[in-house]
Amino acid sequence: MADATVERAVVVHQDLPVSHTAPGAYEAPLFGAYSKKVGMWLFLASDSLTFGALLFAFSYNRIYTTPWPTPFHAASIANASIMTACLLSSSLTMVLGVFASQRRDRAWTRYWLLATMVFGTAFLVLHGMEWSKLIGEGLTIPGFPKPAAAASGELAEVSKNVPQFPATFFGLTAMHMLHVTIGVIYLGVVAFRKLFLPILGAIWLAGYLLIPSDNVFHYGIHALLLGLIVAAIILFLKPKDYDAHDVEVSGLYWHFVDLVWMFIFPLVYLMSTRIN
Repeated sequence: MADATVERAVVVHQDLPVSHTAPGAYEAPLFGAYSKKVGMWLFLASDSLTFGALLFAFSYNRIYTTPWPTPFHAASIANASIMTACLLSSSLTMVLGVFASQRRDRAWTRYWLLATMVFGTAFLVLHGMEWSKLIGEGLTIPGFPKPAAAASGELAEVSKNVPQFPATFFGLTAMHMLHVTIGVIYLGVVAFRKLFLPILGAIWLAGYLLIPSDNVFHYGIHALLLGLIVAAIILFLKPKDYDAHDVEVSGLYWHFVDLVWMFIFPLVYLMSTRIN
């Protein structure tokens, strides 16, 4: 009799619905974070190895190449300082965007993300102007389009006598500019979704038509085309309304890009400056 009662109780217990709402009762996310955030942290950890290798290469060549050139002067440092201010301002607007998304304020989330994109775009434009100036003065590497007139002077001598400097400089800053470009596209997708695609397409087309063919950025502009294709695939195959978690994850990427620049600015610019 007792055995039959226990058996019926077990059967009744098995038929009851199981609630999964109790916090901590079942498998918890890694470190208490949701999967998208963990995935972004893992990506940033792997990406930090890439920038670490580039920074190491620059530092190694600086230590073991004597004399190491110091081609940057007041104008370059002033321009790089403005670029730094743009990225620092973008970090602030990114934080405000995350706060607005957590308040579910969609309008201000878009405004702050747009402000972040503007600061990031300003950084890219200033960096592109600096690259064009340096290349025009003779700081080049094999594979760059040759300027119409052969350059001569300090930077041309640096490229000729210490090719390690332009190779490591352009390699490191090009990788960072690529990440900033990806970040601007990423934020545009999160903020505006499909509305951002025609804007990105128009920017690519204008850049392709207006940038001269002998300018190195004539080839670099195709990064926007690749970003447009990837963004279109994501938005059309898996359309969604990005929430506060998505904004926070995009903020992690953007802050990482800003943090990398905080290493590049003193190492590449300030320590390669000649004070007259």
